[in-house]
Parts: sequence; C-alpha cells; structure tokens
Amino acid sequence: SLVKAVLYKEAGLRAGRLLSQVIVFEVPGWNRLMLMTDAAINIAPTLDQKAEICRNAIEVAHAIGIENPRLALLCALELVNADMPATVDAAALTMMNRRGQLTGAYVEGPIALDVPLSRFAADRKKIDSPLVENTDIFVAPDIEAANILYRAILYFAKGESGGIVLGARVPLILLSRAETPETKIRSIAIGILLARSQQNKLRAAV
Repeated sequence: SLVKAVLYKEAGLRAGRLLSQVIVFEVPGWNRLMLMTDAAINIAPTLDQKAEICRNAIEVAHAIGIENPRLALLCALELVNADMPATVDAAALTMMNRRGQLTGAYVEGPIALDVPLSRFAADRKKIDSPLVENTDIFVAPDIEAANILYRAILYFAKGESGGIVLGARVPLILLSRAETPETKIRSIAIGILLARSQQNKLRAAV
C-alpha cells in the first residue's frame, strides 16, 4: 500500500516528522476556507504529537493563503480539568504558542466548538477571544472526535473538502474510498499549493 511505501525505512518518504492529515473545507454560510485535523493518522496523540499536528495544519494554512491563522484546540469545555487530559494538553499548547515554541498562528484552548462558531455562545460563556466567528484551524483532541467532526461537516453541514497528509518528503493524498471525485481533485490542488510553498521555502533558505 501507499502508506507502507511511505514508511519503508530504506527507500520510503519519511522525513523525520510526524505524519498527520489536514482537511481544508468550506461550508454554506461561511464564505471562507477553514481547516481541521487529524481525522486519519494519529489515534490518541501525545502533547508533543499534538504540537506537530498543529504545525502541520499551520503550514497548510499558510500554503493556501491564510497568513495569520487562528487555531482552536477543541475540547468539551473551556476550563482546564485534570480529569479531562485534552484540556490539560490544550492549555500547554496555548502556553507554548505564547512563549514562541509553537509559531505561525494564534493558538487558543481548551475551547468548545460552539465558541469559535457563535458569538452568542461566546457572550453567554463570557469568553472574549479572537477565535469567535473567526477561526481558521480546528484541532480535535483525538482521531475519533476529528473523524466525527469531519463527517458532520460533510453530511450535516453539506460541506466541501479536500485533504492532504504532511510529514513526509512530499505531500501525500490518502483519502477514504467514500470520497467523491471532486474531493480528490481538490486534494490534488491542495497538494500542489503545499508542494509549491515548500519549494519556495527551500529556495529562500539556500
């Protein structure tokens, strides 16, 4: 399979980075592109892996023209609760962003999904955040939450999407058998934009 070829130690495409999938999507009523991650690769990511998942998503956002993305670390609530490890990780990632360990975007969490999507919800919860009705990247706490969110975007919200996997030497397109031809075309387009962005960075570094 393609994944086995990528992971093959001797001649594969591994680049010493974490592989993660990033979905670019658009839904009716929101006239802009948004991103979500990781619905396909990392089952229960650690804190360090979540940081890499964020970095991969930020890279895609930059490649498609979102220069200063706002990233929401999704959880079930906005308070840190030791019994809910995802909230602890989200708070740590937010602090990493503030201290320059996680750059290229404004990062905030823990935060429930209603706050980035609804000013009414944010006002009711007394949350004042740049994310409110202006979030570019949604990072789920694990693969189950991400996969459910992705399917909801497609089937409840009638969204359109394309997906890419980062972390190898080249962008990878790994899609479900249920994806439409249009989704595959959009995924190829995202891959081309990402590859071009990566090449420009390499040229600039020389």
